[in-house]
Amino acid sequence: MAAKKKGASTPALVALQESGTAFAVHEYTHDPDETAFGAEAAEALRLDPERVFKTLLADVDGQLVVACVPVSGQLSLKALAAAVGSKRATMAEPKAAEKTTGYVLGGISPLGQRKRLPTIIDDTALHHSTIYVSGGRRGLDIELRPEDLISLTNARTAPIRG
Repeated sequence: MAAKKKGASTPALVALQESGTAFAVHEYTHDPDETAFGAEAAEALRLDPERVFKTLLADVDGQLVVACVPVSGQLSLKALAAAVGSKRATMAEPKAAEKTTGYVLGGISPLGQRKRLPTIIDDTALHHSTIYVSGGRRGLDIELRPEDLISLTNARTAPIRG
């Protein structure tokens, strides 16, 4: 897997290029009627859904938190709250998620967000040599080492999959 050197088209790709991190870009044709964005990516790219991670935003005590979980599962809001030392979390309002990250739903990347937010990645990411996350738009995924994603986002890992 080599760093992509062509002109970056999203803030996530810019962040990766500037960091010198090795990554690969995978594009597919997004179906505008599809709303299960992560599952669509896994199917279109013929990937194990355990390796494709969706990026979700939750409100934990009034603060937005980024959660990355495999598309094969769901986010446990209770486990996410516990991972950040709280008792309760709710899904963030879609408009707040878009405004804070600078990305549209279905294309929210954990990388290159407008505002750096606390990030928790499900610990199953470490079971894989590489994982896939959104590249910052629908139809664009990035493959990278989970350790690199953790480092670039200053994330912590925890069992947050429900």
